[in-house]
Amino acid sequence: MFYIGINIAKNSHEVCFLDESGNVLDGNSFKITNTASGVDKLQKMFGKHALSPGNSIVGMEATGHYWLVLYSWLVEKGFDVKVINPIITDAYRNMLIRKTKNDRIDAQVVAKVLMLGEYQESPVSDKDTLALRQFCRFRLWQVQSCADLKKKVIALLDQIFPEYEKLFSDVFGLTSKEILKNYTSPEEIASINTRKLTHLLEKASKGRFGKEKALEIKAVANHSLGIQLAIDAFSFQLRQLIEQIEFVEQQIALLDQQIENYMEKLQSPVTTIPGVGPVYGAIILAELGNIERFPGGKQVVSYAGLDASVHESGDFVGTRSHISKRGSPYLRRALWGAAFVASWADPELSAYYHRLRARGKHHNVAVGAVARKLCYILYAVLSENRPFDKRPI
Repeated sequence: MFYIGINIAKNSHEVCFLDESGNVLDGNSFKITNTASGVDKLQKMFGKHALSPGNSIVGMEATGHYWLVLYSWLVEKGFDVKVINPIITDAYRNMLIRKTKNDRIDAQVVAKVLMLGEYQESPVSDKDTLALRQFCRFRLWQVQSCADLKKKVIALLDQIFPEYEKLFSDVFGLTSKEILKNYTSPEEIASINTRKLTHLLEKASKGRFGKEKALEIKAVANHSLGIQLAIDAFSFQLRQLIEQIEFVEQQIALLDQQIENYMEKLQSPVTTIPGVGPVYGAIILAELGNIERFPGGKQVVSYAGLDASVHESGDFVGTRSHISKRGSPYLRRALWGAAFVASWADPELSAYYHRLRARGKHHNVAVGAVARKLCYILYAVLSENRPFDKRPI
């Protein structure tokens, strides 16, 4: 058996061939570019040493997204490819006497770990789950982008019209955004005809607001402490930011439709779990992949990075522990959000949360405990492929 270790990078990859005795073929590794000519070179090297899917196993680290192209090519050629958790290769590298780190050494380390067989594979999902993961991660990025834009809007309003936030319960509600798209400064709002502003409010709020609200807004605008310098520049920025927010929100709505389509394909009972709605459910499925690769709920807890880090040395035993955060940050974020909802919406989990709070536990500690309990519920529901059955905890 031959062991092929590949150190992944953006523009090029280092490749090392080991025989069954651990010797490097040709005495050294070689570099291939991340192009069609690069994989042609790799194909020729396979031929030179008579390496084939039948007598070789390939290993590479899950380095960002750069591994996926070469992984796809190798799988298409029939090779058994192991995507190795970088934590394992780092641990092996730290055992080496000489603290040398370069592409050649890294490729050999991957091949050695592969040969020893002491490695943990990173999950590679089926095409539907992979697509769902792409959609979910992109959605999270879009939501964060929208949040950043909203922060900029608030910062501008603090300067242009500091009293505006108190006029609406949600500055970014439909009615408020409609006003800000059309009138971005106190002067503009104060100069609007009351009837015109009333009509805008009635239409945008579907009758919730009318003349009374229009008069209130105009009165506040007339006595605003907003800046007067360079007001045109501030107003221009504010109008563009509101338009960007609306555009991103439209894109998020389209993403939600795509996510819903894939969730319908998967037909998973994940959304029957307390606190897990369509968005959190999609993220959980996308990040977990095939639940069968986990022996139990404890491993799901670890994969989410919700397990406690342990600090012990000699007679010292740490009394304050934190979650390890060594797993999927996307999965952890979804589980934490679901636990927050479940801690007040689900009777059993809410009771569990309040028992912990009554014992003096911090809110975050209690929510983390609920999140860990959700991991066990999640494992049971997905491994048995059945809806959540509400039973006492």
